[in-house]
Amino acid sequence: MNIIFIEPGFPANQREFVRALYSIGANTYGIGERPVDWLDAETRARLTDYQQIESVTNEGALEWAVRDAQSKVWIDRMEATVEAHTLPVARVRERCSIPGLSARTTYLCRDKVAMKQVLRTAGIPVAASGGISSLSEAWDFAEAVGYPLIIKPRDSAGAAGTYRANNAAELEHAARAAGVADGALAAIEEFIEGHEGIYDTVTVQGDVRHEFIGHYYPGVLEAMRTRWISPQLISTNAVEADRYADLREMGRRVIGALGITTAPTHMEWFFGPKGLKFSEIGCRPPGVGQWDSYCAGNEYDLYREWALAVCHHTSDARPSRRYACGIIALRPECDGHITGYEGTETIFGKYENLVVGQHFPSPGTPTQQVEAGYMANAWMRVRHEDHDTLRAILNEIGETIRVRAR
Repeated sequence: MNIIFIEPGFPANQREFVRALYSIGANTYGIGERPVDWLDAETRARLTDYQQIESVTNEGALEWAVRDAQSKVWIDRMEATVEAHTLPVARVRERCSIPGLSARTTYLCRDKVAMKQVLRTAGIPVAASGGISSLSEAWDFAEAVGYPLIIKPRDSAGAAGTYRANNAAELEHAARAAGVADGALAAIEEFIEGHEGIYDTVTVQGDVRHEFIGHYYPGVLEAMRTRWISPQLISTNAVEADRYADLREMGRRVIGALGITTAPTHMEWFFGPKGLKFSEIGCRPPGVGQWDSYCAGNEYDLYREWALAVCHHTSDARPSRRYACGIIALRPECDGHITGYEGTETIFGKYENLVVGQHFPSPGTPTQQVEAGYMANAWMRVRHEDHDTLRAILNEIGETIRVRAR
């Protein structure tokens, strides 16, 4: 198989997809924005060829690079695993007659308004939503639906650019912050009260071959706006339990309604007073290194299963479901530069054998804003055979470790 992989250099876990393709014998042709010398030595050695362009979201430049590769070898597949790259890649893939996820399906997985319209028509429970480009349209939606409301970019990932409005004054502030008052397009939807989680898959020709369920503690919007919280994302090892049957069924209905064929998917959902509600989907792996949690919790190589799926429409391993595995973000007490840590010796003395990943930036490292995400500053990844015990351990970590900064 000759496969083009988009942007093997950034973010850091992109190298895992290159490794996985190499492990199954694929010839990988990388297209990225960085000089080849900036790639780590292992990634360079695993690439058959590499082409640098100014931007992988510039469809003209991307198409030029793809056609250049096609002039040398037959290209079987072209894949991207970063949200912002998926739609340009799908459009170029179609123009260059390379098999893969359609541009229509990829668009529906990017545009929150169109996505929910299709799913609503298919009978899948979603929040009331719509598209707006003016304050008057925001007011009209609020009058029809009521508060609280959420305003977000139509193609956002995670909580980036997302605002909650509890009343008319907050709605105006959110709309202006999102650029709606100046004519920018945005999505608006009712705020769904309840617990928030994720449902992720590797889907092969429309069939779910690998599936995972995770829980946010607390919800993403609160976690990304509140410094003192050490938020957690825990993947359960009870995916096949009856209590998740409706969620698994809903995920499959979403995949069918959107026409997803062979791709990784990342879905978000809410469960609360209004029951189970679908939130949104991306046709790509989840962020915050979540696949690393799935690998550690299930004692197998999910990246390799992805490579087999996209190259050969198959898979050859099953998850063990032995461990629940979770990540906890550890925020600095203020913005500035990290000066040190407290409580790490206590935690590692008790739980070192459960830790499967960690990052503690060196003193002197500039801090990143809370909004930058779960892996922006310090973090730990921990696994345990019992979900509730794991959550208690992560709570203890959040209460014990202090990231000092000034």
